[in-house]
Amino acid sequence: MNPRRILSVIPPMTQLNTPYPSTAYLTGFLRSRGFDAAQEDLALALVLRLFSRDGLRAIRECIKALPQKQRSPRVQAFDREFDRYLATIDSAVAFLQGRDPSIGHRIGGRNFLPEGSRFEPLAAYVDPDGGDPLAWAFGALGVQDRARHFATLYLNDVADVLREAVDSRFEFVRYAESLAQSQASFEPLAEALAAPLNLVDSSLRELTIAALERHRPGLVLVSAPFPGNVYGAFRIAQAIKLHDPAIVTVLGGGFVNTELRELTEPRVFDYFDYLTLDDGERPLLALLEHLDGKRAQDRLVRTYVRTAQPVAVRYIDAGEADIAFADVGTPTWDGLPLDRYLSVLDMLNPMHRLWSDGRWNKLTVAHGCYWKKCSFCDVSLDYISRYDTVAAVTLVDRIESIIAETGQTGFHFVDEAAPPKSLKALAEELHKRQRAISWWGNIRFEKSFTPQLCAELADSGCIAVSGGLEVASDRLLKLMQKGVSVEQVARVTRAFTDAGILVHAYLMYGFPTQTLQDTVDALEYVRQLFAAGCIQSGFFHRFACTVHSPVGRDPAHFGVKLKPLPAVSFARNDVGFIDPSGVDHAALGTALNKALYNYMHGLGLEEDVRSWFSGRVPRTTVARQFITRALR
Repeated sequence: MNPRRILSVIPPMTQLNTPYPSTAYLTGFLRSRGFDAAQEDLALALVLRLFSRDGLRAIRECIKALPQKQRSPRVQAFDREFDRYLATIDSAVAFLQGRDPSIGHRIGGRNFLPEGSRFEPLAAYVDPDGGDPLAWAFGALGVQDRARHFATLYLNDVADVLREAVDSRFEFVRYAESLAQSQASFEPLAEALAAPLNLVDSSLRELTIAALERHRPGLVLVSAPFPGNVYGAFRIAQAIKLHDPAIVTVLGGGFVNTELRELTEPRVFDYFDYLTLDDGERPLLALLEHLDGKRAQDRLVRTYVRTAQPVAVRYIDAGEADIAFADVGTPTWDGLPLDRYLSVLDMLNPMHRLWSDGRWNKLTVAHGCYWKKCSFCDVSLDYISRYDTVAAVTLVDRIESIIAETGQTGFHFVDEAAPPKSLKALAEELHKRQRAISWWGNIRFEKSFTPQLCAELADSGCIAVSGGLEVASDRLLKLMQKGVSVEQVARVTRAFTDAGILVHAYLMYGFPTQTLQDTVDALEYVRQLFAAGCIQSGFFHRFACTVHSPVGRDPAHFGVKLKPLPAVSFARNDVGFIDPSGVDHAALGTALNKALYNYMHGLGLEEDVRSWFSGRVPRTTVARQFITRALR
């Protein structure tokens, strides 16, 4: 073991097509400060272990151990077709990795891969003239995309079998998230961690120990950005402590930053020696100095530890300033197997697919949010509230360094909302250097995005933007302090679309005081935006009140009352509330998402929006001339 060697790991699960950037940020920063730092993506390693010939054989052994009556129809179908799955799994994975494109012709022909229940929706597509029923999606020459979609369905079929026969918590993204998300008690997670290892658990343990043997670290940093990473993170730490208790383990990331700010559970420290809050750079420097004997424990920064006498959790913060965004260094992907990520295609919508298709270098234009007023957002937390920019020259220097390292010119800017001024400066610097890239990211639909600026961004390589329309109601937009109007969103999205940039709209329902009529009217606005070509993609999510948002901190201002929370010793974030409007938003969600799915495929745009809702809806829908008026 090298006490100065630092290993950062990505726990399962994040995404299949590109590395989650947390370890790349930390590794780049630590190397810039002279530390011996490495990184591993154990999430990808786990998927590649399970979705292989050896992995399928292991899954089948688990199936054999199940009583016949516990084998679901999916599991039985997999068992019957096992030889075909075994013969095709490596080809399908290699194809999705881009290592064997020629096999796409066989995959696209639908005679090569076994087809389970995930393929059943394809039967709904029928060409009345007897031709290719999916020609609308892939055209006559879309061999690779067609095959990627079928190979993705095939992997989802296998994942369904894995979930039903081995681990009911398994997901490609939200793996076992119910054990962690807003769990006031550590008990459910503790019970899961104490249970005998299943195939997924034992595979992750073996991969963890192999990574330790390769790198011989003295310190392991585990980043858990989402609740769906937490179980895997703790299993990794458990394996480390069993392998070598002297290795120091540290947990950080988005989940810790949002949900563990009131942590009092000592058992967490059976797995992790330290937990750090918010940006990791400054806490890590302080911790490394402490481990080297150069800093007292009382001088740690935003760090949880466990005390021995008495046994308790202690939070320590010396109050030192964070590392400036300009000084955090350039992310590095060195050590990650960039040629082994899987570009999956589960959604046929061209904008929606960007999240899962292709390998993107993830980079941040600015730290925090320049607006930081939205009442549904965690604006009280550092990752939103501390806004810090960097010069365009520095940003493009980072871009060029990353391109030189990865050979990839595609970038996903992962800001909460990239600032218009910074994007304009970025576009100008890219033009000045004649540097060709493609990029996309999240923005606010604000008036600064004029047709001229949108054209400049397109020329700089912008291919898509996503932004929050949220509830398409001026009353509710004002209440949530969004800083935009519905008409303004229409004009801005039109400017992006006219510049050839795809637009994705984040949509919300169930916001405090939102009425049934508000919801119906909002869907009508969305319908018109799709019909006019202003947006090409969208996603409706149910509003969730968090304790760090303005709604959670001052519910009376928004006309709601919070439900009492149990005593918290572990995670605290989402909080229920009582809305006097009394609308059954859960029932409306199905209709909203069904309508949106059809809109994204160009279907149902001429239908009255009330037809998506079961039963009668009050009043009439909004004027169908809204878009004409807004864009006049």
